[in-house]
Amino acid sequence: MKTRFFTVIASLLIVAMSCVYAQGGKTLVAYFSYSGNTRQVANQIKELTGADIFEIQTVNPYPAEYKPCTEVAKKEMEENARPAIKGRVADMAQYDVIFVGCPSWWHTAPMAVLTFLESYDLSGKTVIPFCTHESKEDGAFAAIEKATPKSTHLKGFDCFGHSAKSAKPQVEAWLKEIGVLR
Repeated sequence: MKTRFFTVIASLLIVAMSCVYAQGGKTLVAYFSYSGNTRQVANQIKELTGADIFEIQTVNPYPAEYKPCTEVAKKEMEENARPAIKGRVADMAQYDVIFVGCPSWWHTAPMAVLTFLESYDLSGKTVIPFCTHESKEDGAFAAIEKATPKSTHLKGFDCFGHSAKSAKPQVEAWLKEIGVLR
């Protein structure tokens, strides 16, 4: 019974997404990337969908060296910090669909991504997460969904960061699976 229910819900979401695209709704790819892996996937989504793109950048950059960066990220997570970010999306109201991408840091989304999401009213919008990692997604999607409770959420995409450059076939298959591409 549960399987049938979830199948019906998934089908309705795909139909709804097809209607959004048929009506010409605008799409945004917003992403945070530390090493460039998430940027690779973001650009693949942009290329395949024709979406606009916005890079989430912190006012105070993370340390370039890996270990010090992880220490800062862990401290932000433990303190539930919201680091300041640069810039804003000029007119968020024009977007119906927002892809949100990030690496998985300490089993969640980087706090800068939460700063971004909490800076806008995303009620009624469709939010689609994507994530790069070196072990598993492990919580980033849940953090994005928790930060956007009044949004519709579609199945996310995750891949190993070291394979992000060659992930375009998998990204395309995922976009077709969730009804974004035909």
